[in-house]
Amino acid sequence: MLTLQDQFKQDGYLVLADFNSEASCDLLMKRAQELAAGYNYEGHASIFQTNEQTRTSDDYFLASGDKISYFFEKDAFTESGELKGDLFHSLNKIGHALHDLDPIFNQFSRSPQLIKLAGDLGLNGYVLIQSMMIFKHARIGGKVDIHQDASFLYTEPTSCIGFWFALEDATIENGCLWAKPGGHKTPLRDWFKRKNGGGTEMISLHNAPFEPAEMIPLEVKKGTCIVLDGLLPHFSMPNTSGRSRQAYSIHTIDKNCRYPEENWLHCDRAALKGFV
Repeated sequence: MLTLQDQFKQDGYLVLADFNSEASCDLLMKRAQELAAGYNYEGHASIFQTNEQTRTSDDYFLASGDKISYFFEKDAFTESGELKGDLFHSLNKIGHALHDLDPIFNQFSRSPQLIKLAGDLGLNGYVLIQSMMIFKHARIGGKVDIHQDASFLYTEPTSCIGFWFALEDATIENGCLWAKPGGHKTPLRDWFKRKNGGGTEMISLHNAPFEPAEMIPLEVKKGTCIVLDGLLPHFSMPNTSGRSRQAYSIHTIDKNCRYPEENWLHCDRAALKGFV
């Protein structure tokens, strides 16, 4: 029987059911709703769209690496700039330093079972660099294009590993993750970086095509943890159902790897902390 580490090396992902209790998932969703309720978006509304990653990213996005920031769905606003619905159900995500700046998210991000999992996977020297509360609200939660996490948290050599937590059941209908077993053995295609003179750009590193036809749905129950190799291509479809698909994710990198200044996410890397 394969160890967790061997299984991860073989498939590029792990699906760990019942990793978190339903109560801990509910607490995280409740806290996210409280944070959203306290956000005043007047004068600034940043929209998150994975199909516009080559756009000139705004200052709010680029400054979010060490803050708790709020990002809207692309269809959340009318042409005149008014929200079509209530604030909470218009948000795409909250990021990117929840794991350090909010005590409830910090506790979830450094739980005893996650500390043990990191040890089982041999992630000595890994630090938490980014976290996101992803809402995927019913009928508005948008598509996330095929991508590799290492494109957005680029290190030399590649070291990014993500942890994705299902806070609600994730199904094909409400936008579960899709991935190809073994897909992480393919090269890194792109690097999302800061552009000279401002904004961001997506630099092509390899022209190997993604193979969506070979990807399978990762339908999981509430409380499941999915571990993702940074090179694993994955995506999610829009939520066309009447049920939300809330999830929380954290991304880690090896602190001993080079992290270029050109990376979009800036933070005090000397202050980055691990799971303990």
